[in-house]
Amino acid sequence: MLKRDVVRVIKRRFHLPKPSETWRNAPKEKAECVVIGAGIVGLAVARELSLKGKEVLVLDSAPTFGTATSSRNSEVIHAGIYYPSNSLKARFCVRGRKLLYHYCSQRGIPHNQIGKLIVATGTSEIPKLNQLFNRGIQNGVENLRMLDASEAIKMEPELHCVKALLSPASGILDSHSLMLSLVGEAETNGATFSYNTAVIGGHLEGNQMVLHVCETKTLTNWDGNTPLQLDLLLMPKIVVNSSGLSAPTLAKRFHGLNTAIIPPAYYARGSYFILSNANSTRHPPFKHLIYPVPEEGGLGVHVTLDLDGQLKFGPDVEWIPHVPDTTNFLNKCDYLSFESSSRRRHFP
Repeated sequence: MLKRDVVRVIKRRFHLPKPSETWRNAPKEKAECVVIGAGIVGLAVARELSLKGKEVLVLDSAPTFGTATSSRNSEVIHAGIYYPSNSLKARFCVRGRKLLYHYCSQRGIPHNQIGKLIVATGTSEIPKLNQLFNRGIQNGVENLRMLDASEAIKMEPELHCVKALLSPASGILDSHSLMLSLVGEAETNGATFSYNTAVIGGHLEGNQMVLHVCETKTLTNWDGNTPLQLDLLLMPKIVVNSSGLSAPTLAKRFHGLNTAIIPPAYYARGSYFILSNANSTRHPPFKHLIYPVPEEGGLGVHVTLDLDGQLKFGPDVEWIPHVPDTTNFLNKCDYLSFESSSRRRHFP
């Protein structure tokens, strides 16, 4: 879909029809496991289920895997510093980081444990930096160390700070290579991928979830007024909603599901800025990831390196008040939340 088509869809701000209007005449099919969304999470889930001997069907409205936030991010392997102690996020991040390094090493996926510096640029930020240090220790992050300004600047001469927290466990990877590996393993173990296929809702029949499925082109060409014709009612034994930014909106359209358990969605757009100097990739000014003290809504504009030595600044944060349902199900939330991949700004 071209940018002008996305804008046209957004400007309409319509909502999809209630499923009771369209589901009755659609054909029905059964499935064992359906994973909605072929991003990094959906691919990892599909791989694991297929390794357990399950019959897995992965649905995604895009023409291929990993087109949304999985390919529009900093490609950083986080150590587990930021999340509240004893939270699931903290536990999963620390354990997941170890598993991810092991997986990449075993399969030759490009990655590099380059480490990260979280910096305080003024004395007022030092207490927050100390809190991060203590939280990281409580979360089980290894080898964290506080540095004074001279130690940090010795490591990174272009850095200006009053204090820094060194996280040697942080790193970077090639996210596309990782996704290719997950897809390959899932397919080898019998998983099936159906692209250009949108799940727009569902309903419960007793304890059975019935998914409402249509082709992406059907949804793209829909005029917003006539009844939207479903192409399929899919009845899986297991449903995994891993549709990324679309997940809360989609969950609310599973009629019969308790909406009180669905977390609210907060959308934001972020842009990255690339250092485009010809020498920057051969001799980047930084060797480590450089992060500020976290801010509300994100980790702050940070410096990241990719495996080719390209340096990026970002993302910034711009809150988005509303995303229409159709934008969600056409897998276009990434255009709103991470515009950087299609509009990168360059510093000379």
